[in-house]
Amino acid sequence: MEPVESEDIKAFIDARKVSAYQWLVLVLCFWIVMMDGLDTAVMGFVAPVIMHDWSVGRAAFGTVMSAAMVGLAIGALAAGPAADRFGRKLVVIGSVFCFGVFTVFGSLADTPTQLVVLRFLTGLGLGAAMPNSTTLLSEYVPSRSRSLLLTIAVTGFNFGSGAGGFVAASLIPRFGWHSVFLFCGILPIASVPLLLWLLPESAQHMLVRKTPSERIAITLGRVCRHTFDAGAQFTSPEPAVTARVSVRMLFVDGYAFSTVMLWVTYFMGLLIVYLLTGWLPTLIKDAGMPVERAAAITGMFQLGGTMGAVVVGFAMDRLDRNAVIGAAYLLGGVFIFALGTITLEASLLPIFVASAGFCISGAQTGLNALAPSCYPTRARATGVSWMLGIGRLGGILGSLFGGALLSLGFSVATVFSVLAVPAVIAALAIVTNRIAVRYITASVTGNT
Repeated sequence: MEPVESEDIKAFIDARKVSAYQWLVLVLCFWIVMMDGLDTAVMGFVAPVIMHDWSVGRAAFGTVMSAAMVGLAIGALAAGPAADRFGRKLVVIGSVFCFGVFTVFGSLADTPTQLVVLRFLTGLGLGAAMPNSTTLLSEYVPSRSRSLLLTIAVTGFNFGSGAGGFVAASLIPRFGWHSVFLFCGILPIASVPLLLWLLPESAQHMLVRKTPSERIAITLGRVCRHTFDAGAQFTSPEPAVTARVSVRMLFVDGYAFSTVMLWVTYFMGLLIVYLLTGWLPTLIKDAGMPVERAAAITGMFQLGGTMGAVVVGFAMDRLDRNAVIGAAYLLGGVFIFALGTITLEASLLPIFVASAGFCISGAQTGLNALAPSCYPTRARATGVSWMLGIGRLGGILGSLFGGALLSLGFSVATVFSVLAVPAVIAALAIVTNRIAVRYITASVTGNT
């Protein structure tokens, strides 16, 4: 009797060249994250126009700005355990449909209260999309280039957020702010059939959930262009899931300290990102520039972040990943502080905004690539989603904090000086995370 073929899924993927289908998975995840970024950032670009049309003040509109962030946090916290239990694909596609539908409904809102409710519901879908799509991708790319490929996928968020500024600048003068919501909602809805057809389920997740080997062979063979022998079996160094996925898994077996450091870093990063992208268009418009220029300059932050993410990801595959991310946050704090030293009419403004985005968004994207490697398969989506969910609280604080500072009369220089502080805290937290990673590695080695 011939021996039954047995494959360690992770080792199998690591040993092979990246197939065309794996590149397709990367493109699909990039597309999902891009639509996530587009729909997340849309409020910042239409806010000046809506506030004018509805005669709403900055402080009052802060609730509208933060509504999606609340939904994002709840969606991320709930979606991780759901994806670890029911699968990445189902949760990802459901989230895309959810945020697309409610963004379209947002175009019909005619009061702040309606928009608060609709943006909250939109946020539930947005919060589930990125962590689970990046988790799925992380389980289909080889370890040798994982950081770079994951950061490329997550640059979709920066690209979508930045493109939102140019979409708004193009549509608002001709069709009004409602058209921006329609565009940003129809795009994900139209993508759902394609994702149902092409997006695979994670083979590693199927294994730890005790899915029949035949189904794993079909899925893994399709993605990696390999035909497995009949009766092939699959293995993993991780045990099969025998109990319900729980957030408690993030705080056992040496993961607690690393979990907290990831949360602190992501929280501080999103506080910066959402305060800048949410309120910079309003600040620029108040300085006397047209809304189209305000949206375009703010878009430079995310476009700079797109380039920064690729550079950070490339460096992470070759140097200490935590140190690379920490250095990017620290340098980003320098550029943010520098923004407070110039006027909003200065020619250097777009350059400084792009440079701050290069570092801060680049580091934030790198953190998305780092997080999946910090947790085992059975808790990976939960770990990544909870990092994003807790981090969204920073986004909420940034949205509210920005409106409060501006309504109290603080100068632009003061606001930017304050924002440099969380950048330094983020850098310290992620560098400290190296201690936790070394401890976990030593513990695992000792147990074996």
